Amino acid sequence: MRSSLLTALLACLYSITCWAQPATDSQTINVGYYEFPPYSWTDDNGQPQGSILTLTERLLRHAGYRGEYRSLPGARLYMALQNGSVQLWPGAGGKIELAGHTYEARNSLGDFNLVLYRRQDTPAPRIPEGLRGRDVILISGYSYWKQVNDMFADPNLGILTHRTSTHASALEMLLRKRGDFLLDYQAPVEQTRKSLGLSPLPYTVLQAMQLRLIASRHAPGSQRLLDDLDRAYDELQAAGEDLHLD
Repeated sequence: MRSSLLTALLACLYSITCWAQPATDSQTINVGYYEFPPYSWTDDNGQPQGSILTLTERLLRHAGYRGEYRSLPGARLYMALQNGSVQLWPGAGGKIELAGHTYEARNSLGDFNLVLYRRQDTPAPRIPEGLRGRDVILISGYSYWKQVNDMFADPNLGILTHRTSTHASALEMLLRKRGDFLLDYQAPVEQTRKSLGLSPLPYTVLQAMQLRLIASRHAPGSQRLLDDLDRAYDELQAAGEDLHLD
């Protein structure tokens, strides 16, 4: 009995060790991401974290690959996808800047929203007329969609923008009336708001997007990589695995 228990424990330990140490015959894929908690971020030890990175690695390993992760600002990440130095990005599908430079996986990994936050005493604006001459807070280093960028650059609207580096400082600026609205992605703002113990804020959804695996066309084998990852997603889903993003 004691021998059987010892054998089972050793088998379990061996399994955990094999999972922690990537197989030497697995192809390494350069995966880029930017700081976008709770989906992707870098912890205090410099290690990648987040639900979409966890799911990405799970799919890569199931398909016989392993990921090597790099955090990059948005503009540098797009450039890396455009020249092939980053092979894979778990991010927003349909980016105009990446058209012709990337392939997108068939499966969607989840949804997220670009929203316009306001204070409780501020009525919901009509878009775009309601933003005419108003002050809007933006996050430095984030890229937005062409329609949104064009709206903010429209001289007829005269929108005044103020940039800050963190979601926490952006929320502080909004609540201290240093801007009328905050343009930001909903998931990281909600995580920050809850961590600060702030009450919910009203908002208007400007754009709903899907998270997808996106591969650089300039990296060899990128279409095959996405086909393998789509197949891995289908197989795990068919097996009843939980692929939900936290």
